[in-house]
Amino acid sequence: MGLWGFDGVLLVLGFFWLLSSGGGRVEGFPSEDLVLRLPGQPPVGFKQYAGYVDVDVKNGRSLFYYFVEAEQQPEIKPLTLWLNGGPGCSSVGGGAFTELGPFYPTGDGRGLRTNPMSWNKASNLLFVESPAGVGWSYSNTSSDYDCGDASAARDMHMFMMNWYEKFPLFKARALYLTGESYAGHYIPQLAIALLDHNEKSSSFKFNIKGVAIGNPLLKLDRDVPASYEFYWSHGMISDEIGLTIMNECDFEDYTFSSPHNVTHSCNEAISIANHIVGNYINYYDVILDVCYPSIVEQELRLKKMATKISLGVDVCMTMERRFYFNLPEVQKALHANRTKLPYSWSMCSSLINYSDTDGNIDILPLLKRIIENRIPVWVFSGDQDSVVPLLGSRTLVRELAHDMKFKITVPYGTWFHKGQVGGWAIEYGNLLTFATVRGAAHMVPYAQPSRALHLFSSFIRGRRLPNSTRPSIED
Repeated sequence: MGLWGFDGVLLVLGFFWLLSSGGGRVEGFPSEDLVLRLPGQPPVGFKQYAGYVDVDVKNGRSLFYYFVEAEQQPEIKPLTLWLNGGPGCSSVGGGAFTELGPFYPTGDGRGLRTNPMSWNKASNLLFVESPAGVGWSYSNTSSDYDCGDASAARDMHMFMMNWYEKFPLFKARALYLTGESYAGHYIPQLAIALLDHNEKSSSFKFNIKGVAIGNPLLKLDRDVPASYEFYWSHGMISDEIGLTIMNECDFEDYTFSSPHNVTHSCNEAISIANHIVGNYINYYDVILDVCYPSIVEQELRLKKMATKISLGVDVCMTMERRFYFNLPEVQKALHANRTKLPYSWSMCSSLINYSDTDGNIDILPLLKRIIENRIPVWVFSGDQDSVVPLLGSRTLVRELAHDMKFKITVPYGTWFHKGQVGGWAIEYGNLLTFATVRGAAHMVPYAQPSRALHLFSSFIRGRRLPNSTRPSIED
């Protein structure tokens, strides 16, 4: 490779990275956004940045972000954007501090503990609270809170353009677009916006290398009946109710606002099913215990550790997270809430008025176009989720593959992690992968952090999930 060789290239890259991220930087990272240390944070060797990126100066619309460097060699690792869904839920509160970021809140809600399976072991990570009105993102124009898929994609496109101006070293870096749930809408539509930009631009182009979406809403007329199939297959409703729903309910062309051909017997069966499942089950993870908020609130105020561990997962982390993010010292450390918003931080926004029809959009044509641009797409599903179950996602991925006339390149079968079954996977045409994560839920990295990290690492490294029990490099 000439005089420098591969190691020499890395050395030069590392030198310029150090210049850019330290006090004597050449072109660098925004020092005003550097997070020196979060309250109660364990010591770490990587840098964190947080702050605002303006997406509409005239209207005063600005999105809050949290960026964390890769744990090792951030100068050569890719950039991964993660968005949570909702619509209207925080990617900082969800992805960054509950699922795949480097820290989790501690039991007293006043500190942080290390997430040993953070995805920043494999990539630099970027989390954005979008659209405006979510978390600490805001607008000075109240009409901006009437939003939908199109405006969210436009704002995220503008966000990425302006974020790269803050972090110019990432302009040429590989970019992976990831998320979960309603990000099944956010991420593909953002990818299309960035591809449209690339087609029109004669200069800067986004270096999109992959799209991965977990338990994603893709198409209502398949995702909705899948929930009731899940209830039935998991013993949560009776045969009588399950058969009635499958035989009497026509979910074809289903929409949120006006479900088509829902008969009286169908409607009654659905009502009974919802009642039987009840409020004492976590719909997003049916095997996980639930948290009783009043008890946790009391324990947090007394600063005592609650007994709330279910299957190795802290079922009250959401309460601890909200308590932590509303501490003034935390907001100051994150450079958040710069406009002194008249409401407290919450995971999902009650401020925005999101379109009640955009959820009806069929996302499969967008995924098709992304794949036609030779961008790999992975759809992954936690198998304990009843909200957007694998039963619907797997069928939709197969339909997309058939539409694109893809052949099966990896037959459906088990993939392994640390000698155990990590889940099941199938690949079509070398570009489209569907994978389940065994024992995971709607929030895959939260319920199965180790398996989720293995899946993510394979995705960004362009590797197939291992189909044998032999140890892999990720193990």
